[in-house]
Amino acid sequence: MLDRRRFIAASCGSLGLAAAGLSPLGGPALAQARTKIRIGHLHTLAVDGQIWLADHLGSWAKNGLDPQFKEFKTGIELFTALSGGEIDMLATGAVISNFPARGQGKMFLANSIEFATAQLWVREDQGIRQFSDLRGKRVATTAGTTAHVFLDNALRENQFQPTDIELVSKPMPEAVNAFITGEVPAVALWVPFNIAVREKVTWAKKLLDAGAYYPSAAVVGGWAASAAYMTSNRPVLARVIKAWTEGNDMLIARSNEALNVLHEKYYAQVPDRDMREQFGAMRVFPTAVWRRLYSNGAITDWLQQVSNFYARIGKIEKPVPAVDYFDPSLFLSVIKA
Repeated sequence: MLDRRRFIAASCGSLGLAAAGLSPLGGPALAQARTKIRIGHLHTLAVDGQIWLADHLGSWAKNGLDPQFKEFKTGIELFTALSGGEIDMLATGAVISNFPARGQGKMFLANSIEFATAQLWVREDQGIRQFSDLRGKRVATTAGTTAHVFLDNALRENQFQPTDIELVSKPMPEAVNAFITGEVPAVALWVPFNIAVREKVTWAKKLLDAGAYYPSAAVVGGWAASAAYMTSNRPVLARVIKAWTEGNDMLIARSNEALNVLHEKYYAQVPDRDMREQFGAMRVFPTAVWRRLYSNGAITDWLQQVSNFYARIGKIEKPVPAVDYFDPSLFLSVIKA
């Protein structure tokens, strides 16, 4: 679990002042108290890049927030924790269109577009040279993830039905290993798992990526909170948006510096080239562009397309439409035209 960087240095540095009843700014300690928020997240650049840049910039504290971060491995775990009251809000990928459509949580902030993060790789040595060769073949992926959404889009765009292939669902490391060892001739994965494929199966071919279906079938990642939390804590969520926006602005305006910071302070275990490949495969926008995508309904439309996929594969009865589970008003109230 990644209960990261609880601002220890700042806390220790202010102990003496706190003992005197003063904040580091010279005012009463209670007057400077920050709101604790419990944030669950996935540790992947398209999900938590802005989180850590806001941390680096001191944006959380500047906006009166004391975030307690907790890393989860899957979106399912995140929404389970949200439903159980373990966290106040979450940041995740494609599943932001799944659980809210089931009535679990409401989305209030878009994080990124997974532009070309999902990719379809095939083994030509097993007779797969073009999409039509996939008919009747085994394709490994992780069901219910961004990669599965992309694969479903690709099948339908190529006049396939999902039943025209044999879907092999495994956790992504196992799905990729099955492809590398030759157990399956094709894999739908997400960046950076493509690097292992490229290095270990040098003759493998990337057949296509999700960028082929952008923007008509974009996959949005974002933030959600419980309906009750959103009702009672809109001012807090507005401050979350302000802090997030500062991180997003750095990622856009000073991308090279931002990626260096992320690699050195928050992703030390990830090779720098992998970080940059992940960044190249995602889409983030300047604040003004995000505002336009909120106000013109583009984000809502993209969410609905992915919710339709989850409703279909998950047999969701009476799914909540995106226009009801996504609330753009908070962002639009914070980010003025």
